[in-house]
Amino acid sequence: MQSTYLSRSLFGCTRISLISAALFVALLPVKGTAQQTGIFQRPGSTAESQGMAEHAGMPTSLRELVQEAEQKNPQIAASSHAWQASRNIPKQASALPETQLSVQQFSVGSPRPFAGYSNSDFAYIGFGASQDIPYPGKRQLRAQIAEHEADYMEAQTDSIRRTVLGNLKMVYFRLAYIQQTLGVLQRSDELLNQVQEATEARYRVGQGNQQDVLKAQLQHTKILQEIAHHHQEEGLLEAQIKQVLGRPQESADIVAETLTLRPLPYTAAELLQKAREQNPDVHSKQASVRQQETQVELAHKEFRPDFNVGYTYEHNASQFRDYYMASFSVRLPNRGRQRAALAEAEQNQERARQELDAESQRVLSEVQQQYVRAKTSEEQLKIYSDGLVPQSEATFQSALSAYQSNRQDFESLLSGFLDVLNLDLEYRNELADHESALAELERLTGVDLP
Repeated sequence: MQSTYLSRSLFGCTRISLISAALFVALLPVKGTAQQTGIFQRPGSTAESQGMAEHAGMPTSLRELVQEAEQKNPQIAASSHAWQASRNIPKQASALPETQLSVQQFSVGSPRPFAGYSNSDFAYIGFGASQDIPYPGKRQLRAQIAEHEADYMEAQTDSIRRTVLGNLKMVYFRLAYIQQTLGVLQRSDELLNQVQEATEARYRVGQGNQQDVLKAQLQHTKILQEIAHHHQEEGLLEAQIKQVLGRPQESADIVAETLTLRPLPYTAAELLQKAREQNPDVHSKQASVRQQETQVELAHKEFRPDFNVGYTYEHNASQFRDYYMASFSVRLPNRGRQRAALAEAEQNQERARQELDAESQRVLSEVQQQYVRAKTSEEQLKIYSDGLVPQSEATFQSALSAYQSNRQDFESLLSGFLDVLNLDLEYRNELADHESALAELERLTGVDLP
């Protein structure tokens, strides 16, 4: 890179070129060399940890936040209650219809109650009960349909839980990136203030030029602008995390831990198999297929008649004998309506099968994409740490020596240092991208990466 520009990071936040330390070393050689001032700090270094300590409170691990979200997130809690409620439906579906009780009063010769009760053997007071009885097998099929619905709700609950936790991890990684780069920006601004003063001093004695002074002032303003943007982004991300955790928005700030590289111990084939076995979205579609298959069985069974049995005791006056009546009736189905219901069930069964196939293909495709993304990111991180960053540091060291010997201009030195810092920030972006890919794989496959 040959100019002092602001490049955009992977997450959409501005990645500032941190020129302050370079200028500080270049213009104030009495302060020490680049190695002595600790310019080139890798992520997770002591200097970075000190920068994290500038935030209020101690860092909170992602695992702690995940556990808190599982216990307190209202979306997870609501889906869990919906699943628990669905578990009570099979017992309702398998129960017999409600028993009907009746009281009858039969008058003779007058509409008045009990008229003719004592002089007619037709007048009576009756007490009866009747019960609808579905054709054998219908109640069991209805219970199975409800059980499959409960299985669907259970899978949906797991899917919601994984989605919430996956989003939490994404925001956490972004917050970690913002907070780490914010600390670097703040330390850079402190150094740049000294650089600006030194540049103005050299210009006053005729050893520098006005262009260098203006560049230093411009970079100071840009850093102040980026610090403001980072504070804004940090506040927005913390608000999102507090919402997921169910915390009050006025609660203490959240400080993320420093990102570290997690290895991916699974092959693509292993992750694809895990997704087939453990992905809740696939499980929910499988439950839906089983539900529709049972619905087709029930539609066939609905062609069978239902029954009703009843019994009535009819009490007459004391001089007449009582009546006892048992009844049995058959409810014949409307075959035209049932054929339409069967056709509907068969079409829904085929729809569910196609949705299961589509969902399986989507999930497996996402797993493969995230696996490629994670493995490629690992390769990129190795290139950064073993190649690009050390090479850019060596180039800058050479440029620094030439500048201190008046064999190179200020612009070339600045360009060399921008390469170092931008590559370092690109490494941080790539690390956050790698962790995001692993979080997606955890959500899709159900594996728990350490």
